[in-house]
Amino acid sequence: MELREREKLERFGCDFMSGELFFKGHTACPGCGPAIALKWVTDAIGREAVVSLATGCMEIVSTQYPNSNWGVPCIHSLFENTPAVTTGVSRALKRLGKKGIPLCIGGDGALYDIGFGALSGAMERNEDMICVIYDNENYANTGVQRSGATPFGAATMTSPVEIGGKHEWKKNIAFISAAHGIPLVATASIAFYGDFVAKLKKARELQGKGFRLIVVQAPCIPGWRINDDEAVAAAKLAVETGLWNLFEISEGVFRFSVKPELKSVKDYLLMQGRFKHLTQEQTGFIQEHAKRVRAELEKLEKSGINLKYLL
Repeated sequence: MELREREKLERFGCDFMSGELFFKGHTACPGCGPAIALKWVTDAIGREAVVSLATGCMEIVSTQYPNSNWGVPCIHSLFENTPAVTTGVSRALKRLGKKGIPLCIGGDGALYDIGFGALSGAMERNEDMICVIYDNENYANTGVQRSGATPFGAATMTSPVEIGGKHEWKKNIAFISAAHGIPLVATASIAFYGDFVAKLKKARELQGKGFRLIVVQAPCIPGWRINDDEAVAAAKLAVETGLWNLFEISEGVFRFSVKPELKSVKDYLLMQGRFKHLTQEQTGFIQEHAKRVRAELEKLEKSGINLKYLL
């Protein structure tokens, strides 16, 4: 980075002395899961990252003019076009012969739902980029509404307690993405640092091979109705209960990266206000679902089936 550019960014509040690329001083909620995730993303990808960041929580808290929390180039895109903007960055870097790792970042709205068309198009074309979805399981920036990532039974402003919370299961964005035949799909969690960083570094190493997608579960403090210091604990329990599985699908082949013995879902659900209304029957329904998903994923891993040949 040229000295003049660095001095300009420092006047806008960028802290290069820290050595970090997602700087302190953002306005996210205390204990914010997605903010933790972005710090680790930028640390792992490094200074060559060129970020396209969708409208949403992380854009609002990190790019309030005239300040910025980014130590790498960051383009603010819309909900519906972040993968398309990242495509432009990827192709421009190649055309100009410049180094850079195009990095598409968004949440439930930008990539699970509103921007899914652009995401699917970029994956179908196998555009050369890394895409990180921070999955906080709700539309947090606009007041905690349900999204395609919201789990069954969770209460939100648009799936309130009065109707029993959300009636549908989470959209399986990882397997939907894998069905596009891209080189790498992985799930991650802010509670499993080593696993998350290893997948980010693998995605970086695949630069030039096409589209790489990582979905990281990152609890939202107000959306999940947990205490400020409970985001990592909640994320850990999600994995330990099988309600969030850690795996990768590399060149079509599925494998678990972390596979703990399954715990009861009860403690995970009870620690979150969004699930306080659940009946014993609903809790049992969720427990059986977690067990069934684990069993089916184990069958897939054991089979050695290459999902790319099912396209």
